[in-house]
Amino acid sequence: MGVSHISNRSQRQSHRWSRRGLLGALGVAPAAAVLTACSDSAGASEGTAEGTAEASATSTPSAAAKKPVVSVTPADGTRKAGFSSPVEVTVTDGTLASVKVTGNDGSTLAGSLDAARTRWTSVRNPYSGTKYTVTATPEGAPAQTASFTTRSPGETFVGYFTPEAGSTSGVGMPVSINFTHAVKDRAAVQKAITVTAEPAVEVVGHWFDDTRLDFRPETYWAAGTKITLSLRLKDVEGTDGVYGVQRKDVTFHIGREQISTVDLSSKEMTVRRAGRTVATYPVSGGNAQHTTWSGIMVISERFRQTRMESSTVGLGDEYDISDVPHAQRLTTSGTFVHGNYWAATSVFGHQNTSHGCVGLHDAKGASDTSVDGYRFYASSMLGDVVVVKNSGERTVDPANGLNGWNLSWADWKAGSAV
Repeated sequence: MGVSHISNRSQRQSHRWSRRGLLGALGVAPAAAVLTACSDSAGASEGTAEGTAEASATSTPSAAAKKPVVSVTPADGTRKAGFSSPVEVTVTDGTLASVKVTGNDGSTLAGSLDAARTRWTSVRNPYSGTKYTVTATPEGAPAQTASFTTRSPGETFVGYFTPEAGSTSGVGMPVSINFTHAVKDRAAVQKAITVTAEPAVEVVGHWFDDTRLDFRPETYWAAGTKITLSLRLKDVEGTDGVYGVQRKDVTFHIGREQISTVDLSSKEMTVRRAGRTVATYPVSGGNAQHTTWSGIMVISERFRQTRMESSTVGLGDEYDISDVPHAQRLTTSGTFVHGNYWAATSVFGHQNTSHGCVGLHDAKGASDTSVDGYRFYASSMLGDVVVVKNSGERTVDPANGLNGWNLSWADWKAGSAV
């Protein structure tokens, strides 16, 4: 019946159509088909002006609806992407609900959205030599993924640090870092390194040269302090084209306070712990031709026995002793406080006869527990402070060993790059 009705209607109207009207009607037919495909409106099938307008208004948004498109920088599939810029994720024809960026090393990149929620930017740069997978989810749409791999740096550097992780040191131990490559951008490198203390105290870095950066507080560490060294050097450009590789935290502790004062006028060493005198020892320091450095020095190495040869410190063949007992290094240039078994007992406390070291009476073999050299060695640890005065020599260079305490706090801070 429906077909017959339409046919009759067409017959009744055909005598009123002109050729122009017929062409116009034929022109409407395809549009009506598209709308019918997009809409189930009965008004459109009637061909009235009102029905056609209604159908258009209803069907156009669906016909023109666009899916959100996500773009990632670096681009999807990049194999040697740079690592000196943040990762960016943008969306067109939509907003972002979430973005997750994960590296094949297990790391993730945090980031933030702009106010329009159409752009996400990582808070830091991606790491070098890492493959990243980006998962971006637009609002009301399925997640979209992309991946890229950052290139590896051509040349790298590391920082070797003192003291060792997990160790316990004396109150004078600085955090000292020696780099394997000269650093041009000191500020960038120093910003990537932090040293914190518990209990809290201000800790400042000081550059001695392009390869050495030390950290210390204004005064000696408090006994029992926990110190954390945080290295965030990975991909930090220390100099042109040379990047750091370390990303780690290490901790170490400060033990009891022991400060020993060597007076080479009285030729005596006084050992104090927590402000209380616990021992005094007669000593022998450098002679008039080889005076001992004065100033604040820190024990940086310890040897139960070691060889000491004069040629290594520029003194020709004056001595070569293969088994110096209980030797503790005070300077890089060769100053030690050590046991001495080859000098007469009467020398200690009465004469300065050494080539610049501080000597205590000891026994050959380093096993006699009754001698002063053994007792002082047994009571000491790395990082203990040894102060030398009245030696007749100028103050030791702060860079000669771990001896930055010879700089005032103002001068120490002046050596910071940040």
